[in-house]
Amino acid sequence: MKKELIKYLVANTGALTIQDVLLNFLVAALIAIVIFMSYKLTHSGATYSARFNISLAMLTLVTTLVMNVIGNNVALSLGMVGALSIVRFRTAVKDSRDTAYIFWCIATGICCGVQEYMIAAVGCAVIFVFLIIFGLVRSSERYLIILRGTLSQDSMVERSVDEKFGGKARLVVHNTGNGECEFIYEITDKMLDTAGKSSNVIEYFRKNTGLETVNIVAQTDEISR
Repeated sequence: MKKELIKYLVANTGALTIQDVLLNFLVAALIAIVIFMSYKLTHSGATYSARFNISLAMLTLVTTLVMNVIGNNVALSLGMVGALSIVRFRTAVKDSRDTAYIFWCIATGICCGVQEYMIAAVGCAVIFVFLIIFGLVRSSERYLIILRGTLSQDSMVERSVDEKFGGKARLVVHNTGNGECEFIYEITDKMLDTAGKSSNVIEYFRKNTGLETVNIVAQTDEISR
């Protein structure tokens, strides 16, 4: 029984012809172009990285290459899993959507490597449409208003913020010491639009509280334009 199992693992190679290999890479390359376009359309500004986008296309082809090598050889597939398990990647992902694209590329490469072109094509079409529709959704921006002044302006600052934003601004930090005070409030982009332009908000606090330092900082889940 043991000899038969070893013979099966060694003999069952499932070798591909050169035509099969070229066809696998051709289909993988076409789908990689679709993935490339999808990533470019759903990312803008500083979140878009041309190098990372090219890496996604390369990842699709590399996965296809690995699957071509493995084929139906069970022994080789187990050895490949063991070899790849020692690899550790430390690349920082700027956008959570990048992880989904990486898995998309790997899944496409696997499908093309085992010649499941229909699954790869249908899955690519569905995911492409889904990402175009929902990938354009941007997280709502939040803003931090940083107010610094003297202790004598403490109560005046709180009152002015409540009046300007109708008590909806959320106090995040309140520091006091050495005769100075610091407030950091969190507001949404809608609250800022209602209150007026950022320059008007800064001018309002300077005029009503006498503060010299008033900063507005955008706080987003991703780096955006």
